[in-house]
Amino acid sequence: MKLTRSAIVLYVGLIFASGAVLGVFGTRLYNASTVSAKAVQTPPSPEEFRKMVVAEYKRRLQLSDDQVLKVNLILDETQARFNEIHSKTVPELQAVHKGQIDRINQMLTPTQQSEYETMRKERQEQRQKQHGGRPSGPGPGF
Repeated sequence: MKLTRSAIVLYVGLIFASGAVLGVFGTRLYNASTVSAKAVQTPPSPEEFRKMVVAEYKRRLQLSDDQVLKVNLILDETQARFNEIHSKTVPELQAVHKGQIDRINQMLTPTQQSEYETMRKERQEQRQKQHGGRPSGPGPGF
């Protein structure tokens, strides 16, 4: 069987195209990111976070010592206002959450109620683990 010049060009083109496709897939496979089992970094404490923020303000805004004192005073006042608002709303949120629990318990059978209580305790333990032992508010649906 004798090959024509156009058939040879076609075959060489197909071989070239196949190599290009394999090269693209090989490169993607080689450069694929892998999953790491690194431990999740814990977020900084509020005090550490505040120090980092003030340091960045001082560095980037080139604050004087007097301005740094004023920034700290503003942050103190803001934190006090947040704490005041938070202390007012937490009991209200807890009352809403307790109402949810009570309403769900009313519709459940005694067997389901005990399982629901177990679920709620498990969920609370998970939240405490996620927040590093710090207490956290109730999550939606529990």
